[in-house]
Amino acid sequence: MLKIGDMAPDFLGLDENGTEIRVSDYKGRRLVVYFYPKDSTPGCTAEACSLRDGMDELSAAGYAVVGVSADSAASHSRFKTKQQLNFPLVADVEKSTIQAFGAWGEKKMAGRTYMGILRTTFVIDGEGVVERVITKVDTKNAARQILEQ
Repeated sequence: MLKIGDMAPDFLGLDENGTEIRVSDYKGRRLVVYFYPKDSTPGCTAEACSLRDGMDELSAAGYAVVGVSADSAASHSRFKTKQQLNFPLVADVEKSTIQAFGAWGEKKMAGRTYMGILRTTFVIDGEGVVERVITKVDTKNAARQILEQ
């Protein structure tokens, strides 16, 4: 997993509209790149809505937000529309960005072990350097967690 002080990979992927998203697109701003397991699931919806509802405060503090999961662009488009999200969602079906950030790993649930997306938030400074990594994400208060450093 990327650590504080690491340079973030520039290319994040294509969003729900097929638009290329890069870390360098946000040069001079702090960028929140959050990785989440699946569109329209309870925890992921709570996290996305927390970020949506906190966007005014996040923007005022100089942050932009990009979500990333392995769901398709069509799934992202439905999720974004239904939840009225105000930030792009990268469709990383190949999991290349997820793996490059180190947000792919072993998970355990109901006594079963499997590989999946590790819910992780990276805060990247205006030069593309990781300044924070949040691995214990409070899905209902994700925006507040970012703002309260």
